[in-house]
Amino acid sequence: MGAIDLNERIVRYGDLVPCRTAFIDAHTPGSDRKENFTIIGGGVSESADQHVHIADTPGFNIGAAGQPPKCRNSLHAHRTAEVFFVLSGRWRFFWGARGNDGEVVLEEGDVINIPTGIFRGFENIGTDYGMIMAVLGGNDSGGGVVWAPQVIEDARDHGLVLGENGALYDTKKGVSLPEGVRPMAQLTADEMKQFPKVTAAEFVPNFVARYWDMMSMADGAPAQVIAENGMLADTPGFRLELLRDGSISEDSYTTARHEVLMVMRGHWRVDWDGGGASLGPGDVCAIPPEQTVSLAPAMSGESSLFRVTNTDDAAGPTRGFHDLPAVLRQGRD
Repeated sequence: MGAIDLNERIVRYGDLVPCRTAFIDAHTPGSDRKENFTIIGGGVSESADQHVHIADTPGFNIGAAGQPPKCRNSLHAHRTAEVFFVLSGRWRFFWGARGNDGEVVLEEGDVINIPTGIFRGFENIGTDYGMIMAVLGGNDSGGGVVWAPQVIEDARDHGLVLGENGALYDTKKGVSLPEGVRPMAQLTADEMKQFPKVTAAEFVPNFVARYWDMMSMADGAPAQVIAENGMLADTPGFRLELLRDGSISEDSYTTARHEVLMVMRGHWRVDWDGGGASLGPGDVCAIPPEQTVSLAPAMSGESSLFRVTNTDDAAGPTRGFHDLPAVLRQGRD
């Protein structure tokens, strides 16, 4: 592949287009102020209103969630990987069939790799609008969300119905399900029993990486955060690294795989044949294979970014506590 203008593959934080009707809980009090962003790939949005910034996928999807204080994302489970890092704010992640099996608080820069096979939700517990960035496994993450039964019930009480086709219908606007489309079936009591109870003592050491631990590991080489032998050992179809000043040479290199750069702190300079750009916090740059680039912090001070690279591993279930529940493994008829 010849050199291309990477400016066409940079999504600026300030240019992100939010969707406020992305999911079934868009009308549910406590969740009705959240914003969803799809940066690379279609993600798992259930709304036709969702704006996609870069449609082609490199083996994974990149998205984000923005929420004001005390706003939460309802309980759901995934069939493939869901990895977050906190770009801004203070966030509480919780899990379990009722959301009360365990919880952990994440600060800016922290990473959480939520295993498939457990219900999870998250809430902004900071004092300002906050943003978390997400990496979702697979090229096609659509249909990958399974909602807890009470979420579907609450949504219906507030006018939103999820069809078995994965689309949302707003009865408040006089919209009804098309002929032949039934409401999405809720998980039964027996199916809910397939999901395990997981304590914080089991969860946190294996699935949470703290920012300053990663920064220490990245002194002299990229910190392997999610990789076969990484801090959070896993092989979900992509590798996640943290880079800081001095992690890599400032000399140019040619990418062998798809690389996506997601700036956490400071400003970084990416240069290529015929061009260059400065990246700031929240900016995302998608670099295709065989592209020659150089990368370095653009100024002194604290600088960090996450680099996501596709791998040959299958984009299936992430490392968890047990076999994937049958209802997630097989889907629903």
